[in-house]
This record gives sequence, C-alpha cells and structure tokens, in this order.
Amino acid sequence: MKTITSRDNAFYKEIKALATSSQARRKAGHSLLDGVHLCQTWLDLRGAPRHCVVSEGALGNAEVQAIVARCGAVNAPVTALPDALFNAVSQVEHGVHLLFVIDTPQPATPPALVMASVLLDGVQDPGNVGSILRSAAAAGVKQVYCSPGTAFCWSPKVLRAAMGAHFVLEIFEHVELPDLVRTAQIPVLATSGYAAEGLYTLDLRDPVAWVLGHEGQGVSTEVLELATHRVAVPHLGQVESLNVAACAAVCFFEGLRQQQALQA
Repeated sequence: MKTITSRDNAFYKEIKALATSSQARRKAGHSLLDGVHLCQTWLDLRGAPRHCVVSEGALGNAEVQAIVARCGAVNAPVTALPDALFNAVSQVEHGVHLLFVIDTPQPATPPALVMASVLLDGVQDPGNVGSILRSAAAAGVKQVYCSPGTAFCWSPKVLRAAMGAHFVLEIFEHVELPDLVRTAQIPVLATSGYAAEGLYTLDLRDPVAWVLGHEGQGVSTEVLELATHRVAVPHLGQVESLNVAACAAVCFFEGLRQQQALQA
C-alpha cells in the first residue's frame, strides 16, 4: 500500500479531476466508485478495480479492511490518503472513505433491439437516471440505451442513485434512438402523459423496449411516432404526470408482474 500526503502529487490531482469533472472522466475513460457498497459490488460482479483509494482513518473499518485485502489478492494497487485529502475528492457526506477507480465500461452498441431494454431520451437529472437504472436491473431489464442529451450514466450522482445496478446492465451512451427504434425486433413502448393507450391494457409477457423521455418535454416527437405503442400510466388526482423515474418503475414492474403470472 502506498501513501500520498501532498496535494501536488500527480495521482492525487488525477483523482481530484475525476471526482469533480465530467470532462475529465470522459477524456480518461475512467469513473469513480465512492463507498463500501459500490466497491464491494464491483469486486463481486466485475472483479479488480484499476485502483483502490482509501483514507487513513477508514483503514480501521472492518469492511474496508476486507475490501483492501481483496484488492491486494487480485493485484489491484491500493493508495492511502490523509483524511483531509480524501475529503476533498469524496462527494459522499458522512460516508466510509473508500474509492475505486475503474475503466468506464464501453460495450459496442448492438445492431438492433432484441432483448428487454430501456431507452432514455434526454433524461437529464442524474438522480432520475440512477433510479431508472436501479428499477430496470431489479425488474430484469438487460440493456439501457442513452441519447446524447441524457445524463452521463457513470457520473458519481448516477452511480450513487443506482446502487450497483450499472454492474448488471449493459449501458450504451450517445445512441441515436430513432435509428435504434427503426430496426427494433421487439415492440417499442414510448411513455407519454397524453397517450390514449393505457399501461394495463398491454401484453407485456414478452420482452419489450421502454422509451422514457425528458423530465419536461417527454419523449421526442420523432421517437414517439416510430414507437410501436404510445403508453400512458393511469393516475388519479390533479397532478399532470408522474416523475419519470416513478413512471419507469410502474412500467417495469407491471411487465414483471405479467411475466411471473405467466410462469405461475
């Protein structure tokens, strides 16, 4: 284990840039996992990180000790920072001071939609994106496609909101959704508060692709027109629509309910 004590250290500057700059993360092709849960889940599902960074104060924590030992067993570098330096790079308040630097997964985009999928069309809020990923993974969705205007899925806020869902999903970013929808080999269902077709009238027992749109503008007109179905989630009261993450969860788990009913 190495120890860094200077703010001028090149590696420390690199970590700080990754923690504070989306541009730096994209340019380097690296992301940060902050906290015991994300780091533990990465080890369990994906293996060794590129680098493990821990604060000196966290080294007495039993969970951190176990993770550091696992990193050593797979030859992942481990670096300790004084608590003051670590605080400047972590965005988690009152958390356990542990970070993984990972290579941001960048799978090749498949030529067509063929399995249970989610298409995010300009969803901008990182918390919404993370919540959608978490619900998608829990409902058995396999792939997520993000338009150029969607929040970067590997940003710290999205990672924290998704709670490890990234590691069981294939996530494709900067995808031109209209082209993808045109070649889809499964039904494409675009959500819209103004659609005439209700969610609970649909047969969702086979794989489908859900399209979820921008928090204010919804799914783009072009994608709406290309979709197999335009779907509304019925709701009571005088609110105009559901939050996009709530809408996603309702849709995903209605599909899961129908699939499990078929199996029973």
